[in-house]
Amino acid sequence: MARTPPIPAGQPPAAARTAAGQVAALAAAQAAAVQAAASLTLAALLCPLIPAARAAAGLAGALGQRLPLRPLPAQQILVTPGPGGAGRAATVPGGPPATARAAGAVTLGVEEEFVLLDPATGAVVLAGPELVRMLGGEPGVSQELMRFQVETATGVCTSLDEAGHELLRLRRLAAAAAAQLGCRLVASGIAPYHAPGLAAVTPQPRYQELARRYAPVVAQAGTCACHVHIAVPSRDLGVQVLARLRPWLAPLLAITANSPIAAGHDTGWASWRHVLQSRWPTATPPAAWPDAAAYDAAVRRLIGCGAALDERNVYFLARLSPRYPTVEVRVADVCLDAGAAVLLAGLTRALVATALDQARRGAPVATPPDRQVTAALAAAARHGLAGAAADPATGQAAAAAALRARLLDHVYPALADHGDTETVTRLLHRLDQRGTGADRQRALFTSGLSTPAVITALARATLERGREPGF
Repeated sequence: MARTPPIPAGQPPAAARTAAGQVAALAAAQAAAVQAAASLTLAALLCPLIPAARAAAGLAGALGQRLPLRPLPAQQILVTPGPGGAGRAATVPGGPPATARAAGAVTLGVEEEFVLLDPATGAVVLAGPELVRMLGGEPGVSQELMRFQVETATGVCTSLDEAGHELLRLRRLAAAAAAQLGCRLVASGIAPYHAPGLAAVTPQPRYQELARRYAPVVAQAGTCACHVHIAVPSRDLGVQVLARLRPWLAPLLAITANSPIAAGHDTGWASWRHVLQSRWPTATPPAAWPDAAAYDAAVRRLIGCGAALDERNVYFLARLSPRYPTVEVRVADVCLDAGAAVLLAGLTRALVATALDQARRGAPVATPPDRQVTAALAAAARHGLAGAAADPATGQAAAAAALRARLLDHVYPALADHGDTETVTRLLHRLDQRGTGADRQRALFTSGLSTPAVITALARATLERGREPGF
């Protein structure tokens, strides 16, 4: 494949400026809609968070009408596993919860994105394509949007221990290759020091087209997330799951917040990645679509109006995977250590399993307004697990710790069903002791350590297991 030269920094072509202006106008309309609809309570709580609070309400025309969810009939669908995602090589009943448990554990897969940093200056190193070529026989490592990034993807896992060992293996493999190239692999939601913008776009046709269409957004891209894939037996059932995940996305973001530093300075946010990612017009919470046909129609409308290049570019914070038979939860920062990623995977699988159980039983689904869900996400991004939070169900002020406790209560039966209770509670206790990735990054940057010492510490944390033995 011919290599397209990187797009230089500076003014984009006229077509790109036009498309980018349309995207910027859409984002501005979203922000205005959110501010107009926000309650006085939320405004008082989240007034510093308004730049990030551009909810899906502004995309109502593109997403279509939100219709009541209906119970699905019992069904049997064969779902096959795929590399890098989570499938199920079994016939999965759509009936009572007991039969779902009898089919075995819900499988999962995890994708992580990392930055490559200079060990002396902390600046990004554009070595991603070369690193991937070095590991050409490893299907779990691939290129990303920016040349200073790489992505890893586990295979289909049935247990958290399996996922944890695979996550750590891939982190160590990529870190060893990075060291050979004179740089460090670091798990941070954004590069903490300087990044070069459009000049760093990976020379692949799709990435170059994204940069041409959405230059102002791509110029600040290169953020690193953790995407958790959880197998679902059908796309219709997956859409039901998405609706039931909406109130729980903010606690997942709060737990994984890991991007407080940008350009060498504290941004004041625990997840600055969330703020940057939210500039994509489709990076919104999922809606409460009635079925997969309505979901697909919403995706087509977004592509048709220019808000996305293609289905892969529809960045809902939880979505139906365009490639695998999974629900893909995309709200989290990449976790500083592998243990935190395992915690995220365990909670996400339990949330999806709980939602599947509820959907099969026809239990009513909570549908908080988009402005409340988005305000809760903004609070989680601003404060992580410290300080003020917003309850996505009520819109009222709440403590982040209280929302996390509610999340744990909500998923506890599913954790027990999969044998994950001990692992998740241990990792939550560890989180309480050590803080989030954002807390740990801030502690390093305010410790008086030199830049090389900070980068070394971040690189070492990236290779931590989480707990011994196992995860």
